[in-house]
Amino acid sequence: MKITNATLFAAATAAMSLMSVAAANAGPATPPSYEFEKCFGVAAGGQNDCQTATNSCAGSVAAGGQGDAWVFVPKGVCSKINGGSLEPK
Repeated sequence: MKITNATLFAAATAAMSLMSVAAANAGPATPPSYEFEKCFGVAAGGQNDCQTATNSCAGSVAAGGQGDAWVFVPKGVCSKINGGSLEPK
């Protein structure tokens, strides 16, 4: 298969589009509009709302229950969740 300049341009454009989508999703989650608290230790894998000591952005923890990963929950709910903590573990 011969690679042309048009093919390279199309591939570069596609890669840049994907990178800008990923960059837009990186970082912490937007705080919710309701009164909330950060609940540590209960996020499922890939569902955290924050960066941690070992991960750089929201949705990046590999395993659930990581002690320094948190999710936004309505105020007063975290203490009712098994394993939930208002402080990092």
